Amino acid sequence: MRILIVEDEEKMAKALRTGLEADDFSVNVAHTGEDGFFLASTETYDLVILDLMLPNRDGMEVLAALRQKNVSVPVLILTSRDTVEDRVKGLDAGADDYLVKPFAFSELLARIRALLRRGKVESGDKLRLADLEMNTAGRAVSRGGKELGLTAREFDLLEYMLRQKGRVISREMLARDVWQETARYTPLDNVIDVHIAHLRRKLDDPFRTKLLHTVRGVGFVLREETL
Repeated sequence: MRILIVEDEEKMAKALRTGLEADDFSVNVAHTGEDGFFLASTETYDLVILDLMLPNRDGMEVLAALRQKNVSVPVLILTSRDTVEDRVKGLDAGADDYLVKPFAFSELLARIRALLRRGKVESGDKLRLADLEMNTAGRAVSRGGKELGLTAREFDLLEYMLRQKGRVISREMLARDVWQETARYTPLDNVIDVHIAHLRRKLDDPFRTKLLHTVRGVGFVLREETL
């Protein structure tokens, strides 16, 4: 499980990282709102722990910008602001939970686990976008009621993109999360592009509305085309 901590206090960030890594989480840290927004919107995380009092861009701005970009990663706000009004504002802005400093680390872990469990339940066995439907348990995909004959790799690629729908996905993300090539000693860009082309042929060519789009110089995004 990958967690992003956005916290400007170095001692706090270090303590959180040490504790979470001891609990077998993979942790990245950003010390400014701008860096936090960049990582959360370009990388894949299972959870974001977000402080509100941040330099460059405060936590509320970061949260609002992420939700505006349809980044649906669970966000746990961690802050010293403890009024009811602050909590309501944070939750209304799109936060999934709110924990006030100081806190017991055991409570933070309990809240993290609850959010991760909730995410698994909500993801379910079926994924949809427009007339595209995927049954992950049965590894079946159809569009407009027509079965798409995908290879195992194409299925994994499409499942990953469906779980990130509306979000731009880089080739580096695909290499790491679909091909499981973290070191990337051998560039996979050409391999990825070939699989994307094959997937697009099956997914989009027979249909008027296109779902798989290339973002030049960045990567790919799966979304319903706005005509």
